[in-house]
Amino acid sequence: MSYNSDGMFAFLFVLTAMSFTLLLIVAAAHPKHSKLTMFELERRSKLGDKYAIKSMEREKLLVDVVSLQSMAVALLQVVIFSLSELTFGWAVGIVVAIFLAMGYGATANIGLFRNWSNKIYGRLEKPILSLIQKHPHIFKVLRSAPTGGHTYSLHIDSREELQHLVAESDDILTPDEKKLIVNSLSFNDQLVRTIMTPRAEIDTIKKAEFLGPLALDDLHKTGHSKLPVISNDIDHIIGILHLEGLLALDIKRSTTAEKAMESKVYYIHQNQTLQHALTEFLTTRHYLLIVTNENRETVGLITLTDVIEALLGREIVDEFDFHDNLRIVASRKKP
Repeated sequence: MSYNSDGMFAFLFVLTAMSFTLLLIVAAAHPKHSKLTMFELERRSKLGDKYAIKSMEREKLLVDVVSLQSMAVALLQVVIFSLSELTFGWAVGIVVAIFLAMGYGATANIGLFRNWSNKIYGRLEKPILSLIQKHPHIFKVLRSAPTGGHTYSLHIDSREELQHLVAESDDILTPDEKKLIVNSLSFNDQLVRTIMTPRAEIDTIKKAEFLGPLALDDLHKTGHSKLPVISNDIDHIIGILHLEGLLALDIKRSTTAEKAMESKVYYIHQNQTLQHALTEFLTTRHYLLIVTNENRETVGLITLTDVIEALLGREIVDEFDFHDNLRIVASRKKP
């Protein structure tokens, strides 16, 4: 069909331009969502928060707004395609329609244009939401169509992402609570060797050493409350000496470390997780584990305090045991 009239061409051209402008306005509109997730809105609604109840109702209706927006965009694209063909002829019209279809998205994302579009939507939102409430069955059909709108599905793809969300939770959590959550999330990934006191920094006592006044004084100066007892070298640990138990020792009758020690010694591999170490502590009811490698050589030791500190993310200070963090004590001894 051909249009020779300049007036008709101008009319169709203006109509096409107006349709494209309307398409931009519809596509650029982005309703503002609540800063709270649906989970939090539901939680607050159950507590009787009127603002949360109102916001939750609005969020549910915004799903239908997005569906309506998608339908309007699709309909306007069909109208523009038809008007372009009528205005410029089928060959040029198709090229113009394709060009407009490809360019409307980028144009709609221009900040100034988007702000203008959102102001228009802000004035129309109330009647639009009212229309959706009056005709729920119609919009239920529209809702089934796929859209690229906002979603409140709180899907977390990694443990690191969850840790980031916790770290960015502002004042919802205290610093200690954040540390506890973040450290607990990575707790089972940490290995014993990452927090153990290394072999070179372990203080030991030989089994034949007498525990006289001078020896006891030297032992307490180490700052440790428990020491491994060895026979020949550190790869042959035969017991654990509990220094707090030596306070009642009769210093007039010196005894050897072997006689005063606890003979039970528990081991753990350096590549075991801290979760496994914690299980060992709870199962054995022991406070100290000797860390070994594949050759059953001693490579370090780990205490219950070390594991709990790794979980809490902070140092534990015990009024009865000020120096149980063996790594700190060892570092103080270095020249």
